[in-house]
Amino acid sequence: MCSNKPDLKAFLNNLKKPMPLHRKAGFYLRNNLLKIIRLRSCCGNHGEPGC
Repeated sequence: MCSNKPDLKAFLNNLKKPMPLHRKAGFYLRNNLLKIIRLRSCCGNHGEPGC
């Protein structure tokens, strides 16, 4: 579940997940755009890079 404020430790753990760099960058961009569009601190895709 996402908290109200960003968590640096969770952010870094999500970026360390083993997957190709292009896929990780895509998830990161998509999830941050979802947060911006929805005006929330969580994109809803728990455990993915950028969430």
